[in-house]
Amino acid sequence: MTTQTSAAVLREPHGSFTLENLVLDDPRPDEVLVRMAASGICQTDAHFRDQLMPIQLPAVLGHEGAGVVERVGSAVTSVAPGDHVVLSFNSCGHCDACGTGHPAYCDHLVQMNFAGTRADGTPGLADADGTPIRGRFFGQSSFATFSLANERNVVKVPRDLPLAVLAPLGCGFQTGAAAVLHTLDVPEGASIAVFGVGAVGLAAIMASKIARASTIIAIDVNEERLQLARELGAHVTINARSADVAAEIRSVTPRGVDFVLDTSGRKESLEAGVAALAIMGKFGFVFFSPAAGALLDASRLSAGQSLQGIIQGDATPQDFIPRLIEFYRAGAFPIDKLIRFYEPSEINEAFADVARGDTIKPVIRFAA
Repeated sequence: MTTQTSAAVLREPHGSFTLENLVLDDPRPDEVLVRMAASGICQTDAHFRDQLMPIQLPAVLGHEGAGVVERVGSAVTSVAPGDHVVLSFNSCGHCDACGTGHPAYCDHLVQMNFAGTRADGTPGLADADGTPIRGRFFGQSSFATFSLANERNVVKVPRDLPLAVLAPLGCGFQTGAAAVLHTLDVPEGASIAVFGVGAVGLAAIMASKIARASTIIAIDVNEERLQLARELGAHVTINARSADVAAEIRSVTPRGVDFVLDTSGRKESLEAGVAALAIMGKFGFVFFSPAAGALLDASRLSAGQSLQGIIQGDATPQDFIPRLIEFYRAGAFPIDKLIRFYEPSEINEAFADVARGDTIKPVIRFAA
C-alpha cells in the first residue's frame, strides 16, 4: 500500500514552499520508510531552491532528516520498524569510492543525491493528481511527514536522545566536524583558521577543540556568531568586515596557520586563507560556486601547501554520526546551542531567518 504524506513542495525556482498532501511509494527491497520527527535546513537546500545547483521541479527538498522507521524493504537488515534513525547522504555501495571507504565521493553521487529520483528514474512521490514529484533528494526528501530512504543512508541512533536535535548531524554538522577530524585530520597542537561560522563552521570550531588544536581562529562578519564561536572553542575571532584577515592571522601565528577550512564560499576567503597558510599548510573548502569567482594562482601553493575540496568531510555516516553523538553526550559537541525549531508551516520563515543570519541551524519539527 502507498503512504500519504504532507510535504513542503517547491514548484518554481526562488519560490516559496507550499504544504501539500502527496502519495509515497511502498519501500522497495533496499528501502526504508521513515516517519519523520524533524528535518534540519541546510544551505544546500537554498542552493537547490534558487537553482544555483539545479533540480527538476516540482520537488521536495530536505536532507537532514531524523525519525522512526515505519516499514522496511525485504532486503533491509540494519534497521527495523521502531528504530530511531538519522538520515544522511546516499551512495551506491559498489563503486571504487564506496568500496574503499569514501562514500561521499561515490561515482554516482549526483544521480543518487541531486536528481530527485531513484537510479531507474522513478521519483517515488506523486501529488493527488498522480503527477510525479521529485522525491529522492539526497535519498530522502525529508521536508515531509514521511520519507523514503535507502538502507545505505539510514543511521540507527539511540532512542534516549531527541531526534529533533540529532537531525542536523546528517549533513551540516557532520560536514564541519568530519572536515576537521577526518579530511584534514587536524592533530593536537596544530593551528587552524575557520572562515565562516554558520552551522558548518561552528561544528568545525567544536571539532577543532575536540582535536586539541592549540590555536583556533574564527573569521566571519557577524559579531554575534563570532562571540558564539569563542564560547564553543575559538581562541581568536576576526571580523572580516573591518580587518586585513591574513595580516591578523599572521599576527597570531607568524609562520601562518597549519590548516584553513573555508565554509563561506567567498573568493575573499580563498585569497586571505592562502595568504595566511603556513609552509606545507592545508586549505580545505566545502563549497565554491562558479559564480563566486574564486580563482587562484597555483604558484602560491609552491611551498608544499595544498588545496582540497571536501564533501561531507569524507565521512561514512554509519561510523561518524555515532561518534558525534558520543561527543554530544559528553558535552563536547553542544549542537543544541545552535538550533532553533520551526513548525512545518513556518518553513519559508525559517529559510528567510537563516539567510539574514538570525538563525544558525533551523530545524523543522513535525508532529509526533
